[in-house]
Amino acid sequence: MKKSFAVIGLGRFGGSICRTLTAEGMEVLAIDKNEERVNEFAMIASHAAVGDSTDEKVLKSLGIRNFDHVIVAIGDDIQSSILTTLILKELGVACITAKAQNDYHEKVLTKIGADHVVHPERDMGKRIAHNMTSSNVVDYLELSDEHSIVEIVANGKLSGHSIIDLDIRKKYGLNIVAIKRGEDIIVSPQATEVIRENDVLIVIGNDYDIDRFEKKVMV
Repeated sequence: MKKSFAVIGLGRFGGSICRTLTAEGMEVLAIDKNEERVNEFAMIASHAAVGDSTDEKVLKSLGIRNFDHVIVAIGDDIQSSILTTLILKELGVACITAKAQNDYHEKVLTKIGADHVVHPERDMGKRIAHNMTSSNVVDYLELSDEHSIVEIVANGKLSGHSIIDLDIRKKYGLNIVAIKRGEDIIVSPQATEVIRENDVLIVIGNDYDIDRFEKKVMV
């Protein structure tokens, strides 16, 4: 079923979300105070409107409470971000995702009722740093402050060993949830599955344990 989204704030983050949701065939309302930005998205989103999201009347006039999900992607104006989130909550919006600038901002957004809070700059920074410091890591996705999913290229040390032989779960507390092998992907591989060199292991677990695994096994 097609969902409806409203994106408030059309900077780099909000604009990217707007384009992606539209490409997925969703109904998207793009909102920003900046008329130039709104004009840019008028031909991309289903609807685009110039408006101050800290004005309750403006949000009501846009029928904001009728949207399935509202994303508050306001940039540097923390006060506007907080006030907008508060108004959306009071208007009864079903689901609110808000962008946070820092940990304090996140705490406030969570307390006033944001359903999801994201740190795009912080999270991307961690992802890039992780990829730069490990030659075996192909990709890195933070799930929480302590848990992540990583894609690790299997080297000669792992090649020829089955998952049960390596006993990664017992030794490191990690789970191999899938293996990419060329064009194929093995989801929930059997314990007897033998790892080949250059397989991409999709591993989930605690960040500390992932780091231990990389340092001791993947060097």
